[in-house]
Amino acid sequence: MFAEARAIRPPERLVTPPRQGGVQPSLRHRAVNPVPAPGLALYVTGMPDAPNPAADPERNRLTGRLARTARVGANLSGAGLTYAAQSLFGGDQGDERVARALAAALGKSKGPLMKVAQMLSTIPDLLPAQYAAEFAQLQAEAPAMGWPFVRRRMRAELGADWQDRFAEFGHEAAHAASLGQVHAATLHDGRKVACKLQYPDMASAVESDVAQLKTVLGLFRRMDGSIDPTAMVEEIADRLREELDYAREARHMALYQRMLSGFDFVRVPEPVEDLSTERLLTMTWLGGERLTAFEDAPQETRNRIAEMLFWTWWGPFNSHAVIHGDPHLGNYQVTGQGTGLNLLDFGCIRIFPPTFVEGVVDLYRAILAGDFDASFAAYEKWGFEGLTKELVEVLNIWARFIYGPLLDDRVRSVADGVLPGEYGRKEAFTVRKLLREKGPVKIPREFVFMDRAAIGLGAAYLRLHAELNFYQLFNESLEGFSVDTVAKRQADALATVGLAVV
Repeated sequence: MFAEARAIRPPERLVTPPRQGGVQPSLRHRAVNPVPAPGLALYVTGMPDAPNPAADPERNRLTGRLARTARVGANLSGAGLTYAAQSLFGGDQGDERVARALAAALGKSKGPLMKVAQMLSTIPDLLPAQYAAEFAQLQAEAPAMGWPFVRRRMRAELGADWQDRFAEFGHEAAHAASLGQVHAATLHDGRKVACKLQYPDMASAVESDVAQLKTVLGLFRRMDGSIDPTAMVEEIADRLREELDYAREARHMALYQRMLSGFDFVRVPEPVEDLSTERLLTMTWLGGERLTAFEDAPQETRNRIAEMLFWTWWGPFNSHAVIHGDPHLGNYQVTGQGTGLNLLDFGCIRIFPPTFVEGVVDLYRAILAGDFDASFAAYEKWGFEGLTKELVEVLNIWARFIYGPLLDDRVRSVADGVLPGEYGRKEAFTVRKLLREKGPVKIPREFVFMDRAAIGLGAAYLRLHAELNFYQLFNESLEGFSVDTVAKRQADALATVGLAVV
């Protein structure tokens, strides 16, 4: 929900002595001298021109939206039948069966509704445990589309001779997600690459699903009354539209290569320009192990991975006001038996106004000092509207929970004795209950993916059972922080890679 902020200083080659209490030197001191990342300006001018919208059969169009609505309805009808049968016949495993059927229906539907289900599964206490567990599986085990789709997509993007462009091309998807799937391939020069293929008619699917999302969240508002979701829908819609633009995603990669070039422990894939289009993104293949493979590693290894995650995710935020908005566990890999990371999937990248980062820092300092007026001002800087003293008191309950590890100057876990499955549930229940009485509160749109990213990082810490002095890490990250410096870094970086804030 709330993020840490870090002012990047000139990297140092010297390793500092270990801190007291067994805390290892910060990975900030293992950064190498920044060098221009290869291909930083890739796709500034090199991406092929977009097709004529009127001639594009996959453009957003009324017939496509109607077909999408009908298709989603047909898929969801199976889940509805399961629900009806359960209502009639009962049974101890009823909720699990309904959740499984609904998750399967969303997986078949692909597209934004599936991604929204993934997002909902990460919010504490929003869904029953059975539904959250099934929806979370969509992140790692989404069903892939078959070879006929692959042939059609590759032919449409690269031409009839597309197979001649590769030495090998895998028939089975290496990974499938909500908006596209990835196939492993080998180029004639021996390079292994990942080819990300967008599913058919996703432009129409986004607009159709956004309309349905507005209806669902509107119903939620009438039933719950604690949150005004208007700005949330706008934010989700804009980020989903960006995810369909693979040329923009290539620029996101270049941006991250630049922002993380000073750290020797993290790698970002590089796009292959002549094998990429608006709906096909070919990039270098990065191999590594899933983060979950290290859940039983020695404590020192797990702590090191957690600290790498801290700087990889929040370094770009506090230095450039940019964050990776799709934080599920499949988007990072561990390399070198726990000494390095790969960061993957750059479709959902949120570029914030630099003042938003300033609000994050201001709120942290306000909570640390117990300064209510300063916390009120920080929420206003974030863009919260209609605030009252009572609403800010409620918001501060959640803020103290999220910032909790950063307020405590000792080595600890994020949950600090709370079971992972219960982490945040009590606080979320209390906050929603009070907001129903004193709200609603209108959540600023910038807040949506910030919250999602923070929850995703916390989930990774919980899976690793990491134990760090988060207070020391965070305060080290604040050394020399300046919103003006962040604004300049952001403007320079975006201009270099050809990105505009939309």
